[in-house]
Amino acid sequence: MQNIKTFFQLGQWLPAANIERPFVKNVNLKVSPGKVWHYSHGNTPAKLSVIIPTFDANRGGYFLKLLAQIGCQEFEDFEVIVVRGDPRQGRAINIAAALARGKSLLTLDDDTSLPDPMTFGKLVAVMEKHSEIGIAGGNNVIPEDANPFVRRVMQELPRRSWDPVQEIIDSDLAEHPCMIMCAEGFRFIGGENELIPRGLDPYLRQEFRKLHKRVVVVPEVIYHHLPPDNFSKLLLQFYRNGRQAAYTNRNYPQWMIETPQRHGQFEVKQSFLFRICRFPMRLLHALITGKLIWFLCEVFYALGFASECIASEKIS
Repeated sequence: MQNIKTFFQLGQWLPAANIERPFVKNVNLKVSPGKVWHYSHGNTPAKLSVIIPTFDANRGGYFLKLLAQIGCQEFEDFEVIVVRGDPRQGRAINIAAALARGKSLLTLDDDTSLPDPMTFGKLVAVMEKHSEIGIAGGNNVIPEDANPFVRRVMQELPRRSWDPVQEIIDSDLAEHPCMIMCAEGFRFIGGENELIPRGLDPYLRQEFRKLHKRVVVVPEVIYHHLPPDNFSKLLLQFYRNGRQAAYTNRNYPQWMIETPQRHGQFEVKQSFLFRICRFPMRLLHALITGKLIWFLCEVFYALGFASECIASEKIS
């Protein structure tokens, strides 16, 4: 296979603003400032379209490492579409999906790591064998070479890592850093929600469930998606997440969807009052179990949420 990393470094970027996406239901009318890079093996449609939204096509070196890992995949019937510089992840993915020709779409984050060269083949095989599945995700595990801080964060924070499943299981833990979905179903539900800055994964999973499609995590598919590598970056990330969650809650409360910590069935919607009352219980649990990083992340999330609420009240 041609070296994808080298091809990328020599490739051209096209304006994302010129790409129409008529299938999108919740469309952001602002013009995308992004650029698009498209890699394909040939003129025939690929089975798999790999979509990567990225801010700078670098991500501290993670992105180029990911391209090298993609080039090592044994399954070769794929194309890669990168959208760089669009601040709205949902819009970036929709732009890529508008160009995609694959039967399945695979989303990766620009800091995802794929240690297994069989990843693409395993995910495609699941989708081909199980027509009832709409979204299939991998297992985010802690890499062996993770530094002590990253390892502790991934152990303490809910949904940051889990023991790999042994069978296909319905789960809300299928996430954008490594998940495959039916392209036809994706377009039928209206694609990603471009109006919300946070809660994209829960929204997309729920839309597929409305089609009576399964959302699952599958065995033998491993990936790494690491948190920030120092305390200040981690807390800033949670502060930002809190602000974005408050923005979504204020403007689009209908799209505030639960994100459970474990696999299996769950209650999709909870009232805002219930979530507010649950928060101190989570803080207490984090303290009792000695998970101080989780505790501080929750505190900064709350500070971000509160600051967005206060800023809105001042404006109004």
